[in-house]
Amino acid sequence: MERFAVLLLNMGGPDSLDAVEPFLYNLFSDHDIIEIPKLIQKPVAFVISKFRAKKTRHYYELMGGKSPQREQTEMQAKALQKLLPEKFIVKVAMRYWKPFIEEAVKEALQEGAKGFILLPMYPQYSKTTTGSSFNEFDRVYSKLGLNLPVVKIKSYHNHPLYIRAMVENILSSVKKPEEYFFLFTAHSLPVKVIERGDPYKDQTEETVRLIMEHFPKVEYALGYQSKVGPTQWLKPETEELLKKLITSGKKKIVLIPVSFTCEHSETLYELDYLYYNLAKELGVEEFIRVPTLKDHPTYIELLKELTLSAFQELERQPSDSAYTQSKS
Repeated sequence: MERFAVLLLNMGGPDSLDAVEPFLYNLFSDHDIIEIPKLIQKPVAFVISKFRAKKTRHYYELMGGKSPQREQTEMQAKALQKLLPEKFIVKVAMRYWKPFIEEAVKEALQEGAKGFILLPMYPQYSKTTTGSSFNEFDRVYSKLGLNLPVVKIKSYHNHPLYIRAMVENILSSVKKPEEYFFLFTAHSLPVKVIERGDPYKDQTEETVRLIMEHFPKVEYALGYQSKVGPTQWLKPETEELLKKLITSGKKKIVLIPVSFTCEHSETLYELDYLYYNLAKELGVEEFIRVPTLKDHPTYIELLKELTLSAFQELERQPSDSAYTQSKS
């Protein structure tokens, strides 16, 4: 029986406090994130990671000493594997920490993979997330001299099952939605990335709009978080929005991470520590943070549907073809 690999692409996170600095080095060495001359990319990444490591290490100390992203992505992989036929091999493939994309590809090949489906854990496409993982896969593919069919799932930000999973997840945390203000939060990006045609902002806004069609009586806003560096990033910033909402009289707020499917520092530190404490200081009455999807049954059903649809594309490719297909 021919077998095919499904790579769940995610960022990855430090699995110990000692891993924080090398994780940051890998992150800032990525030209898809920091666009500086490649000749000095790694030296600059070394300096940045040294400079930021102590502060970032503190974040992870508050989170219990590591990121839970690997374990949660493995939960997603295990849940998806149960729903798929035996011919599929589901592997976790991280961009900046173990298990790296190359490791996942090699393991899949050892288990007999005759083709690859790249399935990002990022619902909205950006060149800095999904695009970066695709580029790394392409480098590994070339390095290993592969000549196998590949399908790349680009995004699923408006897929009905994704929207349903988000709505169900919100309703499991909020019993009377109409009594609250919904504050959506997404990871920010430099404005220059969007101006070059990156669809992330438009896709994120569409996701929020489709979710809110299920809550017609609820007020809402979308903010962006996790800005790094002095350049102009997407606005409004989630933190500033939160301040304005509470000081203007909004006392019941639901915080909804919309671009994350696993917990990590952006949710466990920024949302649950920084924003929670800020909201309490400003006198909020109720502050509910909706968890990320993780292995929510409807989300896993979506991953199954995306995989089976992508496999139809894979079957149409010649078995000896190195052609790669992007599928939105």
